[in-house]
Amino acid sequence: MRKLLQELFNRLGINSTITDYLEAITYVLIIVLIALIFWMIVKRLFRLIFSNISKRTKSKFDDFLIKNKIPETLSLFPPLLLLMGLLPQFLKSFPLIEKPVISLLEVFSTIVSIILVRRLLNSFKDFFKTLENFKNKPIDSYIQVVMIFVWFIGIMFIFSILSGKDIGTFLATLGALSAVIILIFKDSILGFVASIQVTINDTVRIGDWITMKSYNADGDVIEINLSTVKVQNFDNTITSIPTYKLVSDSFVNWRGMSESGGRRIKRALLIRVSSIHFVDEQDLNKFSKIERISPYISKRKKEIEEENKSIKADKSLLLNGRNMTNIGLFRRYALAYLQNHPEINDELTVMVRQLAPTPHGVPMEIYVFVKDKVWVNYERIMSDIFDHLLAAIPFFDLECFEYISSPNYAS
Repeated sequence: MRKLLQELFNRLGINSTITDYLEAITYVLIIVLIALIFWMIVKRLFRLIFSNISKRTKSKFDDFLIKNKIPETLSLFPPLLLLMGLLPQFLKSFPLIEKPVISLLEVFSTIVSIILVRRLLNSFKDFFKTLENFKNKPIDSYIQVVMIFVWFIGIMFIFSILSGKDIGTFLATLGALSAVIILIFKDSILGFVASIQVTINDTVRIGDWITMKSYNADGDVIEINLSTVKVQNFDNTITSIPTYKLVSDSFVNWRGMSESGGRRIKRALLIRVSSIHFVDEQDLNKFSKIERISPYISKRKKEIEEENKSIKADKSLLLNGRNMTNIGLFRRYALAYLQNHPEINDELTVMVRQLAPTPHGVPMEIYVFVKDKVWVNYERIMSDIFDHLLAAIPFFDLECFEYISSPNYAS
């Protein structure tokens, strides 16, 4: 073959020096062509083997190996071994070409090895995410940390191959530049440490609903990796939060609510102070018709009358002695309404309380837990409750506070 090539180049009148290099390039091209054909055969064979294994096994791991193109990556190694075995034999007489070609093959082999490790790790990641015990763990963070080390070692090998120097030389240089390296990888280092803390302390899991006002995040955690935590907000936008911020900054994790027996309602009605008054006999007769508090009024009325008689209170003035108020009866009505509401969890706190008066009226706070924790259903139930209570307020001769905007109400 060599003689044939030399005769061909001589007939073409090409210089002998150039002929040698053209001969070497021709060898390289022929061997590369053979390797490409060999690679196509091996790739098809590997695909067939992995497909048959995947069909015969129940495990999903081999499916993820195929998904992450492990057969295609593995099929690159036999052709590379073929090239590394044949090219040095043909290029012995051409040292100027031999060394660069072998170096390039070694660099390419290193890169393919890194890609294989990355795809294997991605396969393990996808597989672990199908397991119940690992679904909410920040596996991405650990995979990324391993890949940083793999790329670091791979780059060291590549520099060593291209420069012909020992790896120890590069490590010594990097030691001197450690401060710069730490500065460059600051977020990654902080993120890695934060991921470990988040996992150990079980602060955040994938699927948790978190709220972080400083980043306008309010939604479900869909990914935790080395550098960021991705939160899908309820308007379907994605917010990325640096992982280490989950350790250094404050946020709300609603997991406790999700795992509890109900979702809390904590909202107040503002009652106008001027509408609050003692109730007289006429009022009591009217309020007694309200079924939810009729037994309470009868019992309470009897207790108050007996006590007022015992202390000889002068009831010609309503203020004297003990009395019921319209706001107190409304509070009792609201409590009875909530205690009998089918959507309220009566095993948790059910409370209607009066808070300190404000310039906007007296807050009457509803503090209960709704059984249905789904956001849409929760909002519907809460709206129904307050629709009813707002409509019930006038029956107790009470008024809600509101800024007067209509001229009909101007004094």
